[in-house]
Amino acid sequence: QVQLVESGGGLVQPGGSLRLSCAASGSIFSFNAMGWYRQAPGNQRELVARIFRGGSTNLAESVKGRFTISRDNAKNTVNLQMNSLKPEDTAVYYCNLYMNARNYWGQGTQVTVSS
Repeated sequence: QVQLVESGGGLVQPGGSLRLSCAASGSIFSFNAMGWYRQAPGNQRELVARIFRGGSTNLAESVKGRFTISRDNAKNTVNLQMNSLKPEDTAVYYCNLYMNARNYWGQGTQVTVSS
């Protein structure tokens, strides 16, 4: 059983920063990638950033230069540092773990960027 628990969402002003964390537990030894997706009202869920087992990363074009993804192997956590936030970053952010051709999801955490 894989469990993903997110933390760190909230309300922030434009230009501000937030850090999201996702703690994974369960049988995740053979995971392929972990990352973050987001979904704004009326939109499809989209990839924000992910980090692969070997350490390589890829980020959505819209967040490059502003967001950074990192992983703490010892704690089985993945972090998303979000800087220079914009109102269009407002969404529910979901932690994702991809393993053995299956996606696992966290419950989601709301990020609201507004003045």
